[in-house]
Amino acid sequence: MHATFFFSVTCCLVFGSFIFAYVPDFQLRDWAQREAFLELRRREHLGLPPIDKNLIDPEKIVLPTDEELGDTEIII
Repeated sequence: MHATFFFSVTCCLVFGSFIFAYVPDFQLRDWAQREAFLELRRREHLGLPPIDKNLIDPEKIVLPTDEELGDTEIII
């Protein structure tokens, strides 16, 4: 009884610690920071401001007309 409990707790602690230590970045924090750094460096290299209010060029955005929307409810 004591040996079973000892080995089960030991295995849980050892394997649990191993899994916790080597689990990948599941929330992608590291990826987001690397991507932001690369984007800032690219924008600095091109002489652009670090943050632009128009992330996407407004000329490229195609909005539907009122006739295409019809009775569609628009929630803002």
